[in-house]
Amino acid sequence: MNADPAPTSTIRQGDLPGLMLEDRIADYPVAVRTVREVAGGGFANNDRYPNTWTVYFLVDGQWALVESARGLRREWSSLDRLEKWLLSFGFRFFWVRNDIDPVAPAGDGPMGGPNMK
Repeated sequence: MNADPAPTSTIRQGDLPGLMLEDRIADYPVAVRTVREVAGGGFANNDRYPNTWTVYFLVDGQWALVESARGLRREWSSLDRLEKWLLSFGFRFFWVRNDIDPVAPAGDGPMGGPNMK
């Protein structure tokens, strides 16, 4: 897997079943923690959920960002919700990448390792 996938294309969530049927999706999906782009009420409340999860798929050798039927980036307020969505399409495994939270510097935890607090 590419260690730092960046989407170069988009797919609509309704395209996933066809792409899967044609074996055009390679590797596991990548769940990416990112800053919210979609504004609105409910789960898209920017004040309550400033960060969100989105997902990339490797389609025909290029990373693709998933869009909703309306053409907006598909976002989830929690990784649990995204996991359920991926399971509904038959994906039992996926990579997780967090572009928001910094990694704790080494040496803060016990025996000089990372701090897991």
